[in-house]
Amino acid sequence: MIDNDDRYPHGGLKKRMETATVMTRVPPVRIGLIGAGKHGSRYAKHIREDLPEIDLVGLWRRNTDEGKRQARQYGCRYFQSIHDLLSDGSIEAVVIVLPPALNLSVCREAACRGKHILLEKPMALNVKEAIRIRQAVSRHHIRLMVAQTLRFNTVVKTVKDCIPRLGSLHSIHLSQRFEPSPLAWMDQQELSGGGIILHTGVHSLDLLRFFTEEEVEAVSCAVNRVVTKETEDNFSAVMTFEESPIIASVMGSRGTQGRNGLIEIAGENGQLVADHVHDYLYMIRGTDKRRVRLGKPVPTVCEALRAFCRGLRRELPFPVTLEDGAAAVAIAEACYRSAETGRWKKVHKF
Repeated sequence: MIDNDDRYPHGGLKKRMETATVMTRVPPVRIGLIGAGKHGSRYAKHIREDLPEIDLVGLWRRNTDEGKRQARQYGCRYFQSIHDLLSDGSIEAVVIVLPPALNLSVCREAACRGKHILLEKPMALNVKEAIRIRQAVSRHHIRLMVAQTLRFNTVVKTVKDCIPRLGSLHSIHLSQRFEPSPLAWMDQQELSGGGIILHTGVHSLDLLRFFTEEEVEAVSCAVNRVVTKETEDNFSAVMTFEESPIIASVMGSRGTQGRNGLIEIAGENGQLVADHVHDYLYMIRGTDKRRVRLGKPVPTVCEALRAFCRGLRRELPFPVTLEDGAAAVAIAEACYRSAETGRWKKVHKF
């Protein structure tokens, strides 16, 4: 799981002191963290250091020794099982950061126990499981936000703000490239459910809808393995949209030693060229290239947590909905079906 929290230090204690006064009249959201491995530990760290509006009641992770050590580090309880954590009546919401093969069963129990959910992307292995998660949440009147954290990236947000200046959009190209994953389960099909399409490509698939505010209609995709054994670590896809002539291309790699997050959007009035890893954005008209000023980079996991808590406490809509997360999974599933058959495939609609 890639997140730009790795790249930016944060002024934890200072931030807590600055916001503490504002939050004194609002009780903190009492959260349980399910999954505190490499990525899940980022959530725990931000809660402890940056977010006084959250009280980390406890955590669970499969490695018991590490879980107990982290519980001491973050001043919370260690739960021996997910069931025990979800049974704790003092916990009102959970953050789920697990291999996606586990998401359906954990979300079902969390919903049954009355816990609101912040669910790390991808929200499900496939469309069928995304629908079942939606059914469980709806049945028990639970709120769920999907942590498509790249939406909170400063470059991405500025690109979104600049898009109206392009006029009618013609094409979008998104590319993410990373080093091979050090996590063994990422290349175990039974746990991961897929490779780069489902785990990091899903960021780009979500951004297509975020940037265009339209639905992807059909996909043609090819995949390859460079380093991995069971799952794909390279893909390239072309996509069309339901109600516009926009053509999109999305690429991803987990087999290189360099990172990028390229964004190219072309419209009738010019082009935007950006990179959310290397922090730049240009507006291009003709041969004129002008740099667009960016705000301060932010740790996106922290911003997702903050948005989740704000939505709960103020009863506001979440900035990333269950339907957003499910739509990204649907596009990923269409990519896999296309790669398997060598044909264009329609995207399931929610």
